[in-house]
Amino acid sequence: MKAICRDCDWTGEQPVERCPSCGSRRVVRHAELDALAIAHLDCDAFYASVEKRDRPELRDRPVIIGGGKRGVVSTACYVARLSGVGSAMPMFKALKACPDAVVLKPDFAKYQVESQRILGALAQLTPLIQTLSLDEAWVDLSGTERLNGGPPALQLIRLQRRIEAEVGLTVSIGLAPNRFLAKVASEMDKPRGFTVLGSEAPALLAPRPVSILPGVGPVFTRTLRSDGFATVGDLAGADPRDLIRRYGDWGLRLHHLAHGRDSRTVNPEHDRKGMSAETTFNEDLTLVEDLEAQLWPLCDKLAAK
Repeated sequence: MKAICRDCDWTGEQPVERCPSCGSRRVVRHAELDALAIAHLDCDAFYASVEKRDRPELRDRPVIIGGGKRGVVSTACYVARLSGVGSAMPMFKALKACPDAVVLKPDFAKYQVESQRILGALAQLTPLIQTLSLDEAWVDLSGTERLNGGPPALQLIRLQRRIEAEVGLTVSIGLAPNRFLAKVASEMDKPRGFTVLGSEAPALLAPRPVSILPGVGPVFTRTLRSDGFATVGDLAGADPRDLIRRYGDWGLRLHHLAHGRDSRTVNPEHDRKGMSAETTFNEDLTLVEDLEAQLWPLCDKLAAK
């Protein structure tokens, strides 16, 4: 089994618990470590982490990025998450769960700059990067071993340390054979995690809820559950012909995903599926003229994008 130390880059074949070179416990071990090249990079509580970095007095405080009487949580730091605060939660519920939280309005211009620094470092490894948002992206490092001086796993470990040292932020990385599994892996050991998923993925996915699958939203989740498919394992054990009969082309895709297969490539030129501009009002607006006065600036903002 191949192993790499995340702190000193020691590599070896033995399944050690501690690095024999530096004594670190942060050793990545996996039989397929040198064979995997698709990764998902996700910044840890990005907006909140940027604010904590810039305001050290907030380091141990629960921090929520959002605001407004009817606003929602954009990001909550991990201290706030211990109290049950999560993204998209209404602000009044978040403050009820964590009344001592420090609430800060988002500074997207600043977050954009930090995102460019992180993605710029990633782009020095390969141009095959598909961004999902300011704080996460897929990357394909196939064929970059000679160019970057090591297998994808070692490149990503070095990148993770570089981002932490130069930007002052932590990221979690998932390494896998495809995009779906890479994203699942990156969420398994946050923050500051590095998780590898390979041929063992179907067994690991089996007990997970079907909502973990990409494209399976709340409505489709309810449909699948009512049809007897509550877990990924339920779908994996189903006859693919039955899934196709029930759900058409989606049935075949569900069959592949349930077995850990995903044929989507990392596409830097992917088309954006949607774009929007929105705002939240402190009080309800009911008069047409008031609504029209708010609608025009939103249209202008959307057109500018």
